[in-house]
Amino acid sequence: MTAPDGVDDSKRATLRRFAALGATAPLARFSETGAAETGESDARDAIAGYLSTTPGAHFSKIRDDLQLGTGETQHHLRQLEDVGAIERYRDGDYKRFVLANRFDEFEKDALGYLRRSTPRGMLIELLLDPEATAGDLADALDVSPPTVSKYAGELEDAGLLSREDGYAVERPETVLLLIVRHADSFGQRAMTLAGNADGYLEYSG
Repeated sequence: MTAPDGVDDSKRATLRRFAALGATAPLARFSETGAAETGESDARDAIAGYLSTTPGAHFSKIRDDLQLGTGETQHHLRQLEDVGAIERYRDGDYKRFVLANRFDEFEKDALGYLRRSTPRGMLIELLLDPEATAGDLADALDVSPPTVSKYAGELEDAGLLSREDGYAVERPETVLLLIVRHADSFGQRAMTLAGNADGYLEYSG
């Protein structure tokens, strides 16, 4: 259903839900100078709120999840960058976004891989079972061993995985905390891990 101002009710509800989070984020709130500005401010606050729960999201995911247009998304992301509220970084073919001054380079790399299904699954399984082999990972994730090997190489190149003696997550407590803090955005397996996180926090490289 579309309201008199032309904004779809579903979109409005989505924006308001994330705007409530974004309004509390440092630097994220824009002053509202009138009714015309209110909609723009809500959209920017919604993006900031969305990134507070889904750090490392790429452009298309932000646009689609918030039901924004391409040009609209570009405009608001640029505005947020200009005031220092968010940061953009390159991850292969993706442009990813996080709230500013929240994450170091390792964490940004980790978030990029945690936003990909198979690498995320590998990291979660290795946190759950540090002794897991490549075959164990392939079975758990229902992928082929070559797929595990491919992503293991990428994770190693990114500094997230060691392959010196089997597979071992680098800075495991940091990776675990990223998963726990944003588990809702990483799926059910991450939420299960988060629910039992206290038992894994002592696991440290």
